[in-house]
Amino acid sequence: MKSLDNFEVWFLTGSQGLYGEEVLQQVADNSTAIAGGLDDADDIPVRIVTKPVVSSPEAIEDVCRQANTDPGCVGVIAWMHTFSPAKMWIPGLMALDKPLLHLHTQFNRDLPWAEIDMDFMNLNQAAHGDREFGFVLSRLRVARKIVVGHWQDPAVAARIGSWARAACGWQESRNLKLARFGSNMRRVAVTDGDRLEAQVRLGVAVDGFGVADLETAMANVERQAIHKLIGEYHDEYEMAAELARGGDRHQSLVEAARIEAGLRDFLEAGGFMAFTDTFEDLAGLPQLPGLAVQRLMADGYGFGAEGDWKTAAMVRIMKVMGAGRSGGASFMEDYTYHFGDGGPKVLGAHMLEVCPSIAGGRPSCEIHPLSIGGKPDPVRLVFTARTGPGVVVGLMDLGNRFRLVVNEVELTDPDQPLPNLPVARAVWKPLPDFETAASSWLLAGGSHHTCLSLDVDIEILTDFANMAGVELAVIDHDTTFASFERELRWNQAYHHLVAGP
Repeated sequence: MKSLDNFEVWFLTGSQGLYGEEVLQQVADNSTAIAGGLDDADDIPVRIVTKPVVSSPEAIEDVCRQANTDPGCVGVIAWMHTFSPAKMWIPGLMALDKPLLHLHTQFNRDLPWAEIDMDFMNLNQAAHGDREFGFVLSRLRVARKIVVGHWQDPAVAARIGSWARAACGWQESRNLKLARFGSNMRRVAVTDGDRLEAQVRLGVAVDGFGVADLETAMANVERQAIHKLIGEYHDEYEMAAELARGGDRHQSLVEAARIEAGLRDFLEAGGFMAFTDTFEDLAGLPQLPGLAVQRLMADGYGFGAEGDWKTAAMVRIMKVMGAGRSGGASFMEDYTYHFGDGGPKVLGAHMLEVCPSIAGGRPSCEIHPLSIGGKPDPVRLVFTARTGPGVVVGLMDLGNRFRLVVNEVELTDPDQPLPNLPVARAVWKPLPDFETAASSWLLAGGSHHTCLSLDVDIEILTDFANMAGVELAVIDHDTTFASFERELRWNQAYHHLVAGP
């Protein structure tokens, strides 16, 4: 079963009527076989759906417009089996509003050297048919991903799969509704931004609500729903004795469950898949939401603390893009550093809200004091993140454009146990090295809130940024500070020219 099987990509094959019906039927048969092979590939998380071969301007425009209006279609793969005069494609390409992948392949892997004749040559013309198509894409300045290679090569399927994940993320972004309880933390710059421009450029609709709206939802929670959640807590986590049934702080767990149930009801009723809160506006809440936020993130919701709606949106989008993989994704913050033995490392954490999808073991459900917020001690899950390669991603509003900053990281175990740190955490080494990564992140204006993912990589994020038309600044194993600084300067000039003054 596909991990994103509610989405599909349409496979379009271009040809023309010059070669006769017999050739067109062979083109259709081959296209069906290629699409079927890609649909069976484990690395492609969506369904690949074959569409009839297109050989006229009317057919091309019609299928492109159908793709635009089909909510399940997240993108289109185009391939020219034979030569397909590209003027035919202009109306359709100008109408197309879904991501496009240009697959440069051919049906046969090996040439039948001894049998090649002109019939074979007329049928298998992708080598120059795709060049004709590529020209008109460039002439029209159509954004696309190009994948080259034989369709049965696993590397080709992997690259198509990365693009498909990005297309699912872009589809989610364009339809994402985000609930913002209260505003952002007062006087903080990077968590603020232009929410109208975010909806225009990214499709994300950010709606504001008072904490009283959440309190109303909590007041309507039935006792049975609370008992059900408490049972889940005991089944899924190591429960601190003081929070367990009969423990002297069990009522705090009951209140945490009430917050979760009310928050779930509110989000589901409004169709919201991401949300924010802030410790500066808790009104009548009995505690800062910790456990509720962590569990909602584990179920796929995006979250940003202190009103950080941009990070909340990215957490949700990256969870969609990483669906079906086992690494997890979470709201995160670079909290403090280790400069000692073993090389510099980042200790990432937050007050409470780190998603257990990244946990390296069974989380512990605990209660500890919190020095901000002015409320009783909140319940939270405590754990250390698993190890392995990942990315941290920040989305910033620069005033005239959005910038996505990405840093490849390697998550590691802590050098020593952390018995007194009462929050979930992750430890990582940023690539290519600490000094280059931190200097580059600071130069790019990277946010302190991020999304940490062990499921999404640079290629997926590059494809997403291209689809969204946002600036991408990548810090990876090849980065030098000088090259990164030059890239930001080039980006500034490029985006100024594209967007205008």
